[in-house]
Amino acid sequence: MASFSVDTWSETSGDNPEVFDIPRDVFGKTAIKALAGWKGVAIWDEAVNPVDLAREYASRIAGESCGKCTPCRLGSAHVKAVMERICEGQGREMDLEELPDILKFVSETSRCDIGKTLAKPVLDLLDNYRNVFEETVRSGVQVPRGEYASTLTAPCMAACPSNVDIPGYIEALRDGKPALALEIVRRDCPMPGTIGRVCVRPCESNCRRGLVDEPLAIKAIKRYLADNEKRSKTSGGSTPVPPKNGKVAVVGAGPAGLSAAYYLGTLGYKTTIFERQEKAGGMAAWGIPDYRLPRDVLDDEIEKVRELGAEFQYGVDIGKDIKLEKLAEQGYRAVFLGVGAPVSAKMRCKGEDDGYDGFMTGIEFLAKAARGKRPLEGRRAVVVGGGNVAMDCVRTIRRLGFEDVKIIYRRTEAEMPADPLEIKEAKEEGVDFQFLVAPLRIIAENNKITGMECLRMELGEPDPSGRRRPIPIDGSNFIIACDAVIPAVGQAATVDRVISDNGTVSRWNTLLVDEVTLQTKRMGIFGGGDCATGPDTLIAALAAGKKAAHFIDQYLTQGHSSLSGEELVERIVRRAGVFDAGETFPYHGYEHQAHPQVAAPEVRVKDFSEVEGGLTAAQARHEAERCLRCYRVVVAAL
Repeated sequence: MASFSVDTWSETSGDNPEVFDIPRDVFGKTAIKALAGWKGVAIWDEAVNPVDLAREYASRIAGESCGKCTPCRLGSAHVKAVMERICEGQGREMDLEELPDILKFVSETSRCDIGKTLAKPVLDLLDNYRNVFEETVRSGVQVPRGEYASTLTAPCMAACPSNVDIPGYIEALRDGKPALALEIVRRDCPMPGTIGRVCVRPCESNCRRGLVDEPLAIKAIKRYLADNEKRSKTSGGSTPVPPKNGKVAVVGAGPAGLSAAYYLGTLGYKTTIFERQEKAGGMAAWGIPDYRLPRDVLDDEIEKVRELGAEFQYGVDIGKDIKLEKLAEQGYRAVFLGVGAPVSAKMRCKGEDDGYDGFMTGIEFLAKAARGKRPLEGRRAVVVGGGNVAMDCVRTIRRLGFEDVKIIYRRTEAEMPADPLEIKEAKEEGVDFQFLVAPLRIIAENNKITGMECLRMELGEPDPSGRRRPIPIDGSNFIIACDAVIPAVGQAATVDRVISDNGTVSRWNTLLVDEVTLQTKRMGIFGGGDCATGPDTLIAALAAGKKAAHFIDQYLTQGHSSLSGEELVERIVRRAGVFDAGETFPYHGYEHQAHPQVAAPEVRVKDFSEVEGGLTAAQARHEAERCLRCYRVVVAAL
């Protein structure tokens, strides 16, 4: 049997299946032999029976059909039945003649992408292996069922670090089942009220509806579900689960640690969370201001972690107060390290280490402001940086009464990594953005900051990050008068405070963990979030905690951690990508994304009240109706 490749998941691959970057061996499992999905089929191993592969794909599509439209409900079931009959040795020649028409009809008339993506891979198999299908029908020989793994994905799901089933919860809301919708969210995101306020929304930039008119307000819908539960007091608390043997220690009560404890709790494990600070939340508590994330919202979600069996021990510095090795002696069979990236990176600017009055790093500034303090005095401030922490700093210091607030960034606005919405709202609040400017030295008199000498820049060739490299313009020095300087140019991990074994800490002081299982070289010690990846998004930290909980459970019950076939397929699909920015539709949309009310700039700069409101029930329901239900099924032969 000759192998073939029909279409692929990579624009650069042509017909070369090697670009799939399929692991040839995964923890001793058989390598991937074939893939069938919405864009076609790729077969690497001639032992794969194309008839069986078609049966498996049709069966999975039929199983995912929601049944709300007749073509998909009846058509996918019929195709599945025909393929089962053929594989059982009872096929008829007319089946092969009828199948193409049925497949095309289902794909052309189905309302959502479950039905629409049925035809392509099955037709590719029929066309390219017609002789195999015909011989199977003529001979009446049964086709053995192979070993397969499959995953359900969507462009928005694949873009989400935690793979939240976005079409699933939106559909539940559309059907008038908000409690079910929230349950679906929490399967993969334990803090919907938090993420519904501060997520950077990679899902929305990968929403196919945006190719029609505007993306769905996915983040706002998630917030609506969490707020609705709180308003209606419909939460029944956590469902008790049978307890499992084996205590787990979680080091750090930031998003990664909270997520790990939450999902370990859903599996029946008791956890102890050791936290240096006086409260839980990590950067979500001490680095995100109340006007974006009210403390009571975060506290409510931390309480749900406690309800699942987590014990919090505050003011405990693992590595200093208790050595990591002692945790095993205290009966903890596994440890998750989620200690974040708690220190500010250097500006490499003259005077930043001189202890001037008026100088404070962004992380320290936000943490003090979160505790109700006024960290700096004056009326003129300069914040250095272009990320979300820098945005939080400028918007916070405006609320503390500083009148002249500037942010300097060495590239242009187009290269700024901050959320565009944060940039827009900062501008509305009177923040002065100075682009193509780099800090050179801090100026002080009598140890008090009076200004900052800066240098103008121009953009050169792209650097390894893909952004154009800023190049100093000779002789362009100028001075900005200011009373305070706040650098917010990045964060750094300090993992060596907790663990320092050879092979466990990188040269960037981040934790070295297995890419798949998040386990370190020390048995029973796992880690994730910013302490392993460096500074990343809050949803990425939650995803790491969820993932670690799964593999810690494997380790405690099986003695080792490994990747399942389904997880492997999901990784392959995520790596290859699902969203096609060049896709065209035969129609144009006419509905704009729903937007919640936002407080006026002149009002919101007066205090730390939440800036953005939530969607109304009508808005949320209507927004959910805009979803195209862009599910895709991928089947792999193992």
